[in-house]
Amino acid sequence: MATDPPSVPAGQFKARCLELMDQVQARRIPIVITKRGKPVARLVPYDDEPPTLFGYMAGSVTILGDLIEPIGEPWEADA
Repeated sequence: MATDPPSVPAGQFKARCLELMDQVQARRIPIVITKRGKPVARLVPYDDEPPTLFGYMAGSVTILGDLIEPIGEPWEADA
């Protein structure tokens, strides 16, 4: 479940532009800039190198227990 990136009204963005740019760079989270409540632009962190697919999901999965061991519940297919 993805969450929406934070948003900021254009007037507030204008007043806090440098601060918001520092936040985006440090946190690596984009900010949506709105005008009259509607999104008009997105401030995203700049990447020097394109992401590689190898190892992209590393560390995102946690294995809890044995994946192939029976769980002791009867299956309808075994009946």
